[in-house]
Amino acid sequence: MNPITLNTLAAFPQQLEQHYAAIPNACTHWKPASWEGVPSEPFSAIEQICHVRDIEIDGYHLRFRRTLDEHNPLLPSIDSDLLASERHYASADPIEVFTSFRAARAKTVALISSLAPEQFDRQAEFEGYGALTLRSLVHYLCSHDQQHLAGLQWLLGKIEAESR
Repeated sequence: MNPITLNTLAAFPQQLEQHYAAIPNACTHWKPASWEGVPSEPFSAIEQICHVRDIEIDGYHLRFRRTLDEHNPLLPSIDSDLLASERHYASADPIEVFTSFRAARAKTVALISSLAPEQFDRQAEFEGYGALTLRSLVHYLCSHDQQHLAGLQWLLGKIEAESR
């Protein structure tokens, strides 16, 4: 795996915590009147970090495992809005979310680091993305991370604009 991608994945939990910490405490549940232009899912700051945690565990852990263990599996997409509702993202404790996410990401990085080069070529079909390889999944995870850092920055921009 490309070292920059692996290093970026490993560094992400700290970056996510730092971006979240930049959100004023009074605004962690704040939502703008319009989500037009949001680079991530339209979630408040607390909902964003819950989403990242759950996509890591319920999405990518399962996707990686199935791609490694099955012949060309169909990897379903996850209904993020349904998860947010069912798991009560708005009432989550950010300390618990970050603790759980750090452990999940460490597991992801350990798995990716342990793979033989040919395992990255294992194929799957990802709902909404099409045919891909395990290497593709790693890149999509890294991209998803960056979308949520951008989403938190976008929320900060909206908070600042509205406070004027």
